[in-house]
Amino acid sequence: MSDNLKRAAADRAAELVTDGMRLGLGTGSTAAHFVSAIGERVRAGLKVVGVPTSEATREQAQREGIPLSTLDETPDLDLTVDGADEIDDDLRLIKGGGGALLREKIVASASQRMIVIADGSKLVSKLGRFPLPIEVVPFGLTATERAIVRLLDSLGMSGELILRHAPDGAAYVTDGGHFILDAHLGRIDKPNVLASTLNNIPGVVEHGLFLGLATGAILATGDGLVELGQL
Repeated sequence: MSDNLKRAAADRAAELVTDGMRLGLGTGSTAAHFVSAIGERVRAGLKVVGVPTSEATREQAQREGIPLSTLDETPDLDLTVDGADEIDDDLRLIKGGGGALLREKIVASASQRMIVIADGSKLVSKLGRFPLPIEVVPFGLTATERAIVRLLDSLGMSGELILRHAPDGAAYVTDGGHFILDAHLGRIDKPNVLASTLNNIPGVVEHGLFLGLATGAILATGDGLVELGQL
């Protein structure tokens, strides 16, 4: 998918932003286009405040001149715009391919609306082809991993759990100091059940199933933009 189409989706999302809004700023290649578009509007006089979902987004927003806040200072947000690794027709998502799922979910949960901007190939009939990121604390990693495997077995699910690594070969470490296990499940028939039970495992910090958070989506396809839900 060309960058031009991603930028078109980001520009459409930027049109939803009005003066005085408190924005959640997503992470990833498509969300970066949105941050850039908001930066252009801020330099043209738009008055907003942004809460970034990662250190990378914070650095980009600062370069763009977007006034920033934190959720402690600005706990209620009007709109979050973020990408997704997968999205289904019910606006359920898998996120976390970029490693920012914990902060992304906290920010999305603090927002009245969450709009997903993504490449049209991310729309799927069933979640799970993209490996599900599960953020875990480093302490007791093997015990946590075994508990996740037992849970998946009990739900009739199977697939390899792979510890994510950084380009230098070391374990990937999130902004919060955690590791990520990527669960290669193939398909997730009952995402609601998996989401609620994963959170019961000690050592699991968060997972990449975003359910009931996205209110709308703008998908960039070869035939133009497709809008889902309520923008």
